[in-house]
Amino acid sequence: MSIENFLDNSRSSWMEGEGEHSDIVMSTRIRLARNLNGFRFPLAFTEDEAHKIDQSVSSTLLDADEELQKNFTSVHIKDVSELGRQVLVEKHLISPKLANSPNTGSVLLSEDESVSVMVNEEDHIRIQCLFPGLQIQQAYERADTIDRLLEKELPYAFDEQFGYLTSCPTNTGTGLRASVMMHLPALTKTKQMNRIVTIISRLGMVVRGIYGEGSEALGNVYQVSNQTTLGKTEEDILADLQSIAEQIIQKEREARDALLQHSPNTLEDRLYRSLGTLSYARLMTTEEAARCLSDVRLGIDIGLIKDIDMSILNECMIFMQPGFLQKYAGTTLNATERDMFRAKLLRERLQKGEKDNTKGEEPA
Repeated sequence: MSIENFLDNSRSSWMEGEGEHSDIVMSTRIRLARNLNGFRFPLAFTEDEAHKIDQSVSSTLLDADEELQKNFTSVHIKDVSELGRQVLVEKHLISPKLANSPNTGSVLLSEDESVSVMVNEEDHIRIQCLFPGLQIQQAYERADTIDRLLEKELPYAFDEQFGYLTSCPTNTGTGLRASVMMHLPALTKTKQMNRIVTIISRLGMVVRGIYGEGSEALGNVYQVSNQTTLGKTEEDILADLQSIAEQIIQKEREARDALLQHSPNTLEDRLYRSLGTLSYARLMTTEEAARCLSDVRLGIDIGLIKDIDMSILNECMIFMQPGFLQKYAGTTLNATERDMFRAKLLRERLQKGEKDNTKGEEPA
């Protein structure tokens, strides 16, 4: 596949809305950070070292297995336009850090976009697996398979006392960052999120926005991930995240039930107003689109809004972003033009989704 296939396609496998608790957990992500012995870490290495690392990782992965060779596409970041790099970040296929490393970075992407192996990001290797719904163990097993394949051939920087050595000390140890992206509109609406964030932080977990560290919780979407990588086994980290995710899911369900019970008419009015805005607005900012999509998603989850497929909303969350909008438009857009084009695309996508869902239905 060429890079254009990844840039033109607004859907990834994690958007299909499958997986356990997919009404609340949008996706599960596993990331493993690794470095190679014999090379300085990316903060200090030379471009020549970066090139050798890239060659070693790419050839090991692509030559190891014919199936993997067919499945993965290797992309040098310097060969991707600035807009293209922004689109890859918006699709969660690469990190902002890698997007800003055009001279040394590369990525190997699986055909279904569930796996990306970033090379020369903050660490030499970052293996990322992105699965739909709550699938912590499944996503980890996939990442672990690729990790074992690489470790069999490449000398990892590993210390018997500290574990895997990384550029940032907060990743040393297992190098594992496990996270779940959760849609929590009811907990946000009932102002419970601040308390939950405080409790979670005491348990060695952290809550971030939709694009990780430093990003905002657009559309009531939060990433919950482990903060501790040292002194715990991979199994402990995964089990802790699973337990906390399940408790948050329970709290969100209780908050949704309370909203439905105490103010059903107000809630229904708000959700349908958002659907109306998405269906007819002519100008729409990213923030307004995210808020309205969150409301419609909630409406679908609690059964008030029908005939819209959840995968369409996941797709809309991606192509409402500035980078994807301009890629789709084929030109650079100013802020007002982006708001106009965003509103147009959302209208068209929702209308197409409604038509697709009503095809074949018997007339009343």
